[in-house]
Amino acid sequence: MRLLQSLNRGLETLDFLVGQPEPVRLTDIAAHLEVDKSNASHLLRTLVAAGYAEQADNRRYRASAKVQPQRGHDLEEIIACREGLHQTLVELVEVTGECSHLAVLVGTRVWYVDKIASPLPLKVDHPIGSLAPLHCTALGKAFLAFGDARDAGVLEAFTPKTITRSQALESEIEATRRRGYAQDDEEFSPGIRCAAVPIYAGPGDMIAAIGVSGPTARISLERLAELGALISERAAATSNWSRP
Repeated sequence: MRLLQSLNRGLETLDFLVGQPEPVRLTDIAAHLEVDKSNASHLLRTLVAAGYAEQADNRRYRASAKVQPQRGHDLEEIIACREGLHQTLVELVEVTGECSHLAVLVGTRVWYVDKIASPLPLKVDHPIGSLAPLHCTALGKAFLAFGDARDAGVLEAFTPKTITRSQALESEIEATRRRGYAQDDEEFSPGIRCAAVPIYAGPGDMIAAIGVSGPTARISLERLAELGALISERAAATSNWSRP
């Protein structure tokens, strides 16, 4: 619960900065969040370190350029989406036995806003509040294929299977669209596979991605395809947040 509260504060801070035409003083940010200056300073340092905010001078802050062009949903929508899909995450774990995640797009990365851990001994751990690249995660590829993400950032290699060439990534994005779901075949973490699908707030308006991850010992390529179909069905059946 404490981690979720911290994430909410971080999203609220970022949302506030994006909406300001000029850099904002630390005292104004603290007042908006209704926290003391020490807590506000900690939140800002975290956002600055992650590259989503920058210090204009000694006492003023603003959202970084990589956040502002891709802002499509405010804090209230993101929180509502997370709350509306939490039970779906729970059900996915109950049905698959694997870890489920929900992420939103922030700049050139995905930001994990909710997760349900697998009850099995071997599991995937992407903590709530952590960031991950677009080009080598199923959640990220979902945004590249179905959402507003146009820039995958630097195509850094994390494993021997990571896609590091732009042409290869474009081919993967097209394959993802044809397939209807995104997949990660040991491209971000060795021994881990993941399937993910888009979540829409309205027609053509992708707000989040939902996915299931697990070890290759349990998730074969055939099982990965089954998970992709299963997640698609669950997402489509969700009353308020489904693919149009």
